[in-house]
Amino acid sequence: MDTFDPAETGHSGDRFVIRGGAVMSLDPAVGDFDTGDVLVDGTTIVEVAPRIDAADIPVIDATGKIVMPGFIDTHHHQFETGLRSFLADGLLFDDGQPHGRVNYFDYILGRFAGAYRPEDVYINTLFGALSQLDCGVTTVLDVSQIHHTPDHSNATVQALSDSGKRAVLGYFEGSGQHPDFAYPGDAQRLLEEHFSSTDQLVTMMMGGEIYLPGYEETWRLGRELGLPVVCHVVGSFAGMRPEFDKVVDSGALGPDNLFIHMTEVSDRGWQAAKDAGAKVSAAVPIELNMRHGTPPLLKAVAMDMQPSLSTDVECTMTADFFTQMRSAMTLQRGQVNQMVLDGAEDVPELATTRDVLRWATVNGAEGLGLADRVGSLTPGKEADILILDAEAINVAPLNNVPGAVVSLMERSNVESVIVAGAVRKWQGRLLDVDLQRLRTQLEASRDHLFDAAGIERDLFAGG
Repeated sequence: MDTFDPAETGHSGDRFVIRGGAVMSLDPAVGDFDTGDVLVDGTTIVEVAPRIDAADIPVIDATGKIVMPGFIDTHHHQFETGLRSFLADGLLFDDGQPHGRVNYFDYILGRFAGAYRPEDVYINTLFGALSQLDCGVTTVLDVSQIHHTPDHSNATVQALSDSGKRAVLGYFEGSGQHPDFAYPGDAQRLLEEHFSSTDQLVTMMMGGEIYLPGYEETWRLGRELGLPVVCHVVGSFAGMRPEFDKVVDSGALGPDNLFIHMTEVSDRGWQAAKDAGAKVSAAVPIELNMRHGTPPLLKAVAMDMQPSLSTDVECTMTADFFTQMRSAMTLQRGQVNQMVLDGAEDVPELATTRDVLRWATVNGAEGLGLADRVGSLTPGKEADILILDAEAINVAPLNNVPGAVVSLMERSNVESVIVAGAVRKWQGRLLDVDLQRLRTQLEASRDHLFDAAGIERDLFAGG
């Protein structure tokens, strides 16, 4: 029996067994094991069991660890990585109040976005993707509102591919002021040049914002090309609630829709989304901070539209998925607990840590149309696996596996990350990544963006 060493195998998806960890499959048909093994062959999970006979197969010793599926983020604007924390005190849009806060639409989309060159798109997207890998996110929907030109689109795809993680390119709009602006018509070229294979790590969805003129044609084109259609639905944004009702009336909703936020949506809008088989992505910390409206976790669950979780924008808050899970659980339980204290008779069930883990994994896979490939440790699915340190000072002793992951853990507990059988993070360190070089490139991009946008980088703004 050999000890697995990714430096020797090239961590390229060889045959190996993860042995002796607390295995949480998130597949009821597979179950969980206090001590269990996971056999990986190439890109695929072959077996999950209490003990696997794996003589002469390299072993990853997971004693004292938790083994589970990778997290799935169904909405992250990775091109904004270089603008981290710029909008920490900001709102989604200008509310007309004299508080002096910057807002997302005017500054990020209105001033910064147009300054992005293809090289800025590449380094921002790559650095953001690697950062998420480091914290256990193995799959992301990159909501890429930066498709100014085909070169910008190519840079996004290249960055996602170079990151080594599983990703869905959310092909959204960009700045239409560029002479080579080609959205949404460039979708067919992107498919033909970059997405000809059905088994690759990077796939594609069509982004079509209902607050932009001509979205009907974008949705039609996406469906003609066989692409799922995704958009933001934020009812607190002027005019979006009635606009969503118009989409409902048009009969355009379908099972291929993923709706991000779904705040302040009418009851008939929710019913139509449910009837159509659409999916919902909740970005709880951002929705609470940027005045999107109350995250609709209770509504989604009541409609039997179990949500997925997403991080949204790092210009305002971290893309760490432990933050997403704890925020979602705290909000849902806080709302239900207050109902009980107020004497309500018919209250929803309190969310459990296992519920929240399903939102962060299984539901994410369903929302992105990848449920047959990822989201659980199921034989036949691809090997997107986390090994989490349960012996660390912030977790030990281990008493409850779902509880430890959701209520105690953080980025530092993500020891190893495997995507499609390839080890991308090993014993606390990202592999094949020169972070110092990439950080220098990201800082240079940041400097260009602030200069080109004409915005002063004030380290203590609002202090």
